[in-house]
Amino acid sequence: MDSNTIPVMEPDRQYYFMNKCKELVLDLKAKKNRPLTYCVTTFGCQMNAHDSEKLKGILDELGYVEIDDENADFVVYNTCTVRENANKKLYGHLGHLKNLKKKNPDMIICLCGCMMQEKHVVETIKSKYKFVDIVFGTHNIYKLAELINIYFNQNSQIIEVLDKSEKTVEELPQKRKYKFKSGVNIMYGCNNFCSYCIVPYVRGREKSRRPEEILKEINLLVSQGVKEVMLLGQNVNSYGKIYDYTDGKMDLQEEKLMSFPDLLREVCKVDGLERVRFMTSHPKDLSDELIKVMAEEPKICNHLHLPFQSGSTDILAKMNRRYTKEQYLSLVDKIRNAIPDISLTTDIIVGFPGETEEDFLDTLDVVEKVKYDQAFTFIYSKRTGTPAAVMENQVPEDVVKDRFQRLLTRVNAISNSRIKRYEGQIKDVLVEELNHQDNNLVTGRTKESITVHFPGDSSLIGETIAVNLKECKGFYFLGERTS
Repeated sequence: MDSNTIPVMEPDRQYYFMNKCKELVLDLKAKKNRPLTYCVTTFGCQMNAHDSEKLKGILDELGYVEIDDENADFVVYNTCTVRENANKKLYGHLGHLKNLKKKNPDMIICLCGCMMQEKHVVETIKSKYKFVDIVFGTHNIYKLAELINIYFNQNSQIIEVLDKSEKTVEELPQKRKYKFKSGVNIMYGCNNFCSYCIVPYVRGREKSRRPEEILKEINLLVSQGVKEVMLLGQNVNSYGKIYDYTDGKMDLQEEKLMSFPDLLREVCKVDGLERVRFMTSHPKDLSDELIKVMAEEPKICNHLHLPFQSGSTDILAKMNRRYTKEQYLSLVDKIRNAIPDISLTTDIIVGFPGETEEDFLDTLDVVEKVKYDQAFTFIYSKRTGTPAAVMENQVPEDVVKDRFQRLLTRVNAISNSRIKRYEGQIKDVLVEELNHQDNNLVTGRTKESITVHFPGDSSLIGETIAVNLKECKGFYFLGERTS
């Protein structure tokens, strides 16, 4: 193929544009007589963090050097829009960047991710933040180099936000935060349409990756030294179904991939892989087979994140969660009977429209009965475009704050009590980094996702070490190597 012929197929097309951009970056470096720097800031979930690793990999490939300072030559905000304060936070950051760009007119500012899928946000960027250079959404993260090339040649604001995913491109450079663990996307999008959630509208409809692609990626990661993978999806339990979305309808096609439990079994067969995690699991379709696989496969971490959101069956129905309080508690019993010492974590929303004191007490009742190892608690955030945003009986702010504090008090007390059961036990800890407060300590996690600090140096990073969990300090342990 002629070197000037732009490939049609991916990922060849993106590598073509990476090579073009490399030349442009080299010219700009020579002009400035210094390296060009970049900073990627990530808001939101694990999937956003994984996307940012791809963005960093591409920028590294182009010749930029990563720094932690937003006073860089290329700044990326990978945005989240799950809660309203995320939007406000972004606009605050942009005000700061505007001042930095006045000092460095060649600075390129790039916005991407979930928030960019909202039309009113893009219109705001176009009208009030004209100094932003490149805008794209969740469906074309892989096209960063192509969009940069267009910007270099046009030197005007580039906006490309797609309504749906046209193709999935994974075989691109990636700069992982950790060399020994990595996220792996097994599916994209969501079909659940919880009434409070904007994700299906910004991430698109559910789409599973083929198992052979996933296993190929994991084998490659293990060959590069990865010991732990996190399988990622908005609802991993629904992995494997192939849908046709023609004319806005969602029809299940005859073709089906393997189920999520079957995929887990195949992933666990990968030689050299030590740990397998996954998130997030929706309670409505967590199967008996998945529980069985978790109980049987030693590589699967002894931890399950199982959001329940509300303990009130009435509120759960308004949320479109498609399970009841009783069904959720029955599921927890089934999980704990099969895996007695499993670490359970959850998400809880307080102040959903119409929530009464009785509804809130049902939530507290679930917390008391399940006794979570950790719970992530949120005040309901109205998201424009979701059914819940126009529901009547929005709960007064003072009532919500009172309930939130009461919930937080119980959640923390129970979590502190639960974690103490590991005191004095010896657990394998995968060391992640030097401790941020004390360089004589290293920090890692057990299979139960418990944070442990113990004496060590940087040579232990990426190693799995047997550690005696000697002293519980609330939400973490101070430990000591057993050998």
